[in-house]
Amino acid sequence: MNINKKKVTIGIPCFNEEDNVLVIYKKIKEITLRLKKYQFDFLFVDNGSNDNTREKIKILIKKDRLVKAIFLSRNFGPENSGQAVMDFADDVDALITLPCDFQDPPELIPKFLKKWEKGCNVVVGVYTNSGDDWFTAFIRKSFYSIFKKISNIDIPINASGVGLLDKKALKAINLLPEKYRFFRGLRSWIGFRTDFVEYERKKRLYGKSSYHGYFDYLKHSERGIFGFSYLPLDIMIYFGFIITVLSFLFIIGYLLTVILFGNPIKASITLMLAVVFFGGVNLLALSIIGKYVQVIVEETKNRPVYIVDEKLNFKD
Repeated sequence: MNINKKKVTIGIPCFNEEDNVLVIYKKIKEITLRLKKYQFDFLFVDNGSNDNTREKIKILIKKDRLVKAIFLSRNFGPENSGQAVMDFADDVDALITLPCDFQDPPELIPKFLKKWEKGCNVVVGVYTNSGDDWFTAFIRKSFYSIFKKISNIDIPINASGVGLLDKKALKAINLLPEKYRFFRGLRSWIGFRTDFVEYERKKRLYGKSSYHGYFDYLKHSERGIFGFSYLPLDIMIYFGFIITVLSFLFIIGYLLTVILFGNPIKASITLMLAVVFFGGVNLLALSIIGKYVQVIVEETKNRPVYIVDEKLNFKD
């Protein structure tokens, strides 16, 4: 083994990928064998799969001493399995994360490394075609367009979680203490020299996505909005101020009307509409505040973001 080779870990998060594990390993291995100047190892993180993913990974470990595996005690969500990849990528010069579903092609690996060799600390995969149906693609693109405008960080539209982090960037992200994580946001927040690689995202090779419907996408988007933007609170503050001013003017106008013309207004319907409207506004405001409180509660619990059930092929 050449000690002068740069050490690169390929991190592969998995959830119910029994049909993809062996196929993606074979493809990644084929690509990395051509890249002679690097020392590669392969880190699979199984996010509590309930199929034969664990058994397939164990088969790889028996065949290849460069394959390592982390098995989580249950499904902790895609953000936290990705965090496990970063936590267990020890003593590496660079980490490349590539999900097991083949939507993000392994052919990106040499392109990421080329950008890294040019001095980039962070390389981000940006897909030009998501492989989703038009409505899902529209929703996804709309979210990132809005998020880019309301947050205090700059995330390219259609930026994926796939990419490369060098040793410096990886250490910076792992030092961040928050539990309620949105990786794409954190990756942009740490800064450093960043470049992008465009590619076409494909449909899954086998299996089904761990996202079941638009509600899962909505819950994931909340991590970005409430973790990186205070605009919802600002809007409620400004809206509350405007409503207060208008209400004050209405009261003054109503009192003048009563003094000058008596009480010609039949107020029952008006009052009912006002109660319903302001009740809805208050409920919305409390809900927004509640989401921020939820984030605070998650942080103060200080629970680990995942629990390891088993580690295989690690020195310790």
